[in-house]
Amino acid sequence: MKQENKQLKQNYKLTKRPLGVVLIRNTTNDKVFLTSGMNVPGLINRHEFQLRANGHPNKELQKDWNELGKEKFAFEVLDQMDPLDTPSFDAKRELKFMEEMWLEKLQPFDERGYNVRKAKEKSGR
Repeated sequence: MKQENKQLKQNYKLTKRPLGVVLIRNTTNDKVFLTSGMNVPGLINRHEFQLRANGHPNKELQKDWNELGKEKFAFEVLDQMDPLDTPSFDAKRELKFMEEMWLEKLQPFDERGYNVRKAKEKSGR
């Protein structure tokens, strides 16, 4: 049994998970929070766990979750891809590109979303 568990754990570690961009949508006002990660299912689980545990780093999103409840929020996968098995593939660079593309397209800031602009975006540089 121990050997079987060891093999299952090893198989899990070797399983490739899709990297991608996820949106958390407040369905009452359509405000969104855009996030990305190297493991889409894990990313969704982490954010949902943080929100349920009242420990999400985005305080405005957490406040709305607490007031409205889980049923007023939807998790949507906007973009995902399986990591490629080629030496030239840079997963972090690809993920950053995907996230920046969606941030530009959706502009999930201020009244439209929960994301916070980076300092250089605020100053217009």
